[in-house]
Amino acid sequence: MRAWQVGELGEPLGVMKLVEDVPRPVAGPGQLLVRVRAAAVNFPDALMVRGQYQVRPPLPFTPGVELCGEVVAGARRGERLIGNPVLPHGAFAEYALLDAAAAFPAPEALDDAEASALHIGYQTAWFALHRRARLRAGETLLVHAAAGGVGSAAVQLGRAAGARVIAVVGGPAKAEAARALGADVVVDRTAEDFVAVVKQATDGRGADVVFDPVGGDAFTGSTKCIAFEGRIVVVGFAAGQIPAPALNHALVKNYAILGLHWGLYNTRAPQTVQAAHEELTKLSETGVVRPLVGARLPLASAAEAVQRVADGLSVGRIVVLGD
Repeated sequence: MRAWQVGELGEPLGVMKLVEDVPRPVAGPGQLLVRVRAAAVNFPDALMVRGQYQVRPPLPFTPGVELCGEVVAGARRGERLIGNPVLPHGAFAEYALLDAAAAFPAPEALDDAEASALHIGYQTAWFALHRRARLRAGETLLVHAAAGGVGSAAVQLGRAAGARVIAVVGGPAKAEAARALGADVVVDRTAEDFVAVVKQATDGRGADVVFDPVGGDAFTGSTKCIAFEGRIVVVGFAAGQIPAPALNHALVKNYAILGLHWGLYNTRAPQTVQAAHEELTKLSETGVVRPLVGARLPLASAAEAVQRVADGLSVGRIVVLGD
């Protein structure tokens, strides 16, 4: 089969190689062999290729941590499923493996590209907003990187929960995307101070919940416009800077800093992941949830796609389509 391989660590465009004769993976006990119909590109793909992610598959490996695929053998043959492929056989290939216990039916309301982008981003946003922050209707939600794959999910789910959503983005094109997603207030951080905008939009009260997949200055600014009894959910550090919060500030202002590592739920509480998928499926059926697919590229362009995500040049999810 054709598959992208990483034989050495580095920048995606430099180290990802498309190989024509990679052996097709063989399903072991509890695994499913799927033909990849679409693979969503995630920031962890870039980190993994660089050797900066907490999961480090042995070299060589095929990157790609999220897919929509069709089962090609066994009792579930023909089923369209989404999930995380079993590494080192990642999603940027013609075939991949899924753990049968952690594979979910692709919602019928979504096409292959949209379905491939539902799992990681929307599960992350769902757990951040509902399980960690306990977002309530009528509250103000501040979303950083709101036009990205995870941020766009948080905007949609925040709106679905009845929150007022303030979206922070970088650039006019991303601002337009955030407005199309339904954000109530959109802040282009390249032209405006989001702290001042949040304070003005909330009459000085601040945001009740902050969804932060960025870190760095985004986190620091959020502590300046967080409401009384507000909650900042730390989802990731796309800016490359891990902040060192001043806990005395959290004490004085009476706000909470919450961490979210969604992957832990797969091992510690898998039933909650299943329940979240069922809720997300219902929301997709009603049209409330529809993953923002910014580009659909062929398998031959996977390295370019990962590099674009690494460089922060994507809107929504870039999806690599199966041949």
